[in-house]
Amino acid sequence: MKPATASLEVLETEVETTAVRAQGAGGQNVNKVSSAIHLRFDIPASSLPDDVKERMLALRDKRITQDGVLVIKAQSHRTQDMNRLDAFARLHALVASVAQAPRVRRQTRPGRAARQRRMDDKAQRSETKATRAKLLT
Repeated sequence: MKPATASLEVLETEVETTAVRAQGAGGQNVNKVSSAIHLRFDIPASSLPDDVKERMLALRDKRITQDGVLVIKAQSHRTQDMNRLDAFARLHALVASVAQAPRVRRQTRPGRAARQRRMDDKAQRSETKATRAKLLT
């Protein structure tokens, strides 16, 4: 079985980046310079494997639109280049988080000792409640 993370690459041609003005405090720089980056990645149209696309679309992430487009806004840095790198890093981190399929849980049954502890606890609780009933009458 080959590792899934080695073959996963997001091509820059599949990503659309737009420079916009950042929000919030920052003085004159924020009002004049378009340093924030909007990164748009169309998941269904990408070259990622189908199982990875499914897991990405199944994420309950507010950044993924109804059409399956991932929108990442990066505005924490003062320069456009740093924000672009930040946006791509977050995209790669998200893809890496769904790259490997989750392990399937094998259903198991409680062991003999666990069943015995449960029965002992039930008996103890029953005893406690039985003594209460005698005190009330």
